[in-house]
Amino acid sequence: MARPRPEEFNKVKTVAMNRRARFDYAIEDVFEAGIVLQGTEVKSLRFGDGSITESYAEVKGEEIWLVNSNIPEFSHGNRYNHEPKRPRKLLLKQREIAKMQGAVNRQGMTLVPLSVYFNERGKAKVELALAKGRKAPDKREYVKERDWKKEQGRLLRERG
Repeated sequence: MARPRPEEFNKVKTVAMNRRARFDYAIEDVFEAGIVLQGTEVKSLRFGDGSITESYAEVKGEEIWLVNSNIPEFSHGNRYNHEPKRPRKLLLKQREIAKMQGAVNRQGMTLVPLSVYFNERGKAKVELALAKGRKAPDKREYVKERDWKKEQGRLLRERG
């Protein structure tokens, strides 16, 4: 029997976060994926550059690609620099890819990157979520619930 995965992945250095994703989408499942990078992309990420705010992942055949993520050119890259918005291949197990492909095709879910980070071994990883889009009333309900939980915590702290 497989060992259960931890809720939080081991994030040593977070490079980019998609903070808007948790508001715009109802997140169902979270996966950790490796990302195929070129040398100057890794250097640029280590300096803390990079953005995934407008990016998404898509299934092409038996592979998953991260589309529209921006990793700016490395300042000292010269002619070996990379293209900033090129699609990048994500590394996942076949079972995970099949699960994502089924959810996207059958249930109309979306693959949303939540963060890009380096793990304790120094490898660049992407936290990828299977999510369903929220409509405006759902977003209002989410904000109401979040505010109530904050208020509830405040009241409990005041009363001891």
